[in-house]
Amino acid sequence: MPSNITQKKYKRLFVSACEPSSNVHLKHLAKHFDKELEICGVFDRETLIDFEKATPSFTLKDFAVMGFFDVIKKLTFFKKAIAQMSELAKSTDCVLLMDSSSFNLPIAKALKKCGVKVPIVYYILPQIWAWKPWRAKSIEQNCDYLCGILPFELEMYKNALAQKRALYVGHPLLDEITEFKNEPLPHKTSPIAFMPGSRKSEIKRIFPIFAEVAKSLPNKKILILPEHFKKLDSQALNDIYGDEIKAFDISFEANKALLESGFAFICSGTATLQATLIGTPLVLGYKTRGIEVLIARAFVRLKHIGLANILYNALHSSKGEIREIHTELIQSQLTAENLLKAFEQTDTQAFDTKAKELRGYLKHGSAKQTANLINTLLD
Repeated sequence: MPSNITQKKYKRLFVSACEPSSNVHLKHLAKHFDKELEICGVFDRETLIDFEKATPSFTLKDFAVMGFFDVIKKLTFFKKAIAQMSELAKSTDCVLLMDSSSFNLPIAKALKKCGVKVPIVYYILPQIWAWKPWRAKSIEQNCDYLCGILPFELEMYKNALAQKRALYVGHPLLDEITEFKNEPLPHKTSPIAFMPGSRKSEIKRIFPIFAEVAKSLPNKKILILPEHFKKLDSQALNDIYGDEIKAFDISFEANKALLESGFAFICSGTATLQATLIGTPLVLGYKTRGIEVLIARAFVRLKHIGLANILYNALHSSKGEIREIHTELIQSQLTAENLLKAFEQTDTQAFDTKAKELRGYLKHGSAKQTANLINTLLD
């Protein structure tokens, strides 16, 4: 090779995406990146399979925990990983932090403390509107750009908003959902979807109640499993769900299953928004350990836990009244009888009107707007 020809220097992006949901969002974000971009940090290699120069130092498996006490057991690992990733991020051209504030904010603080000028973008912001609102000041000081996915959350970052460093980019679910219902399906005769969570501890508590409900319904039943459960064989799934799993059709495609279902029984707060945006009426049912409820009640000041309900209330906050798109049954309220009652009493037309209203509130997906910002910072 002639000595006067220099090798092309690729831009380096540091990504910290420790959660399965963050990797789903990252996959859509990456569609708008240059495929020759060099990417390092924390993510699943499969998420960025189209990028030849994407090499994670850690993957989701390294960060897998199941609840508050499991986090405590891995504190030493997290501390070492934060130090290692902070050092790695210093050598890149841009830093992208996604969700997981207990891991990502220390990285941002470490970079700012040592005076490194690499721009830091936080996408999928910490839910400080639910608890710890005082953290807004630290987030504003240690992150250069704040990409909000909920319209109301930017009100927490008044300084960054005034400096045009905080912006509403849209919601990632509107990138990931490709089909929406124009009209509700007849929920008493259409297939019924069941989403009992993605953590094994959640499934153990909630799925038996959902399975009891399923026995009382003549409809086709679709059990929506987390996408990362695809790697499990039938015996492993049976160990998690028990023999009652045999009464359900299995789906790993939540959007498709929700689209063809007339109703859904859901455990996760975020999945309530997913179903609502698609146009599938639902009831949220959640149960956890008593100690975790006490901890949550001590810090969280929300009337609802379902994201669809939280957003719908934010949309109508000026009217000063509590509103719901769907029923929420928490702890002792979560019984098969109460779930069936919510199913029977659902007004699908009223739900459809509210769902379309909420879709208009969120406007559009967030991948393109966020990627455009990152691409500009990498130029």
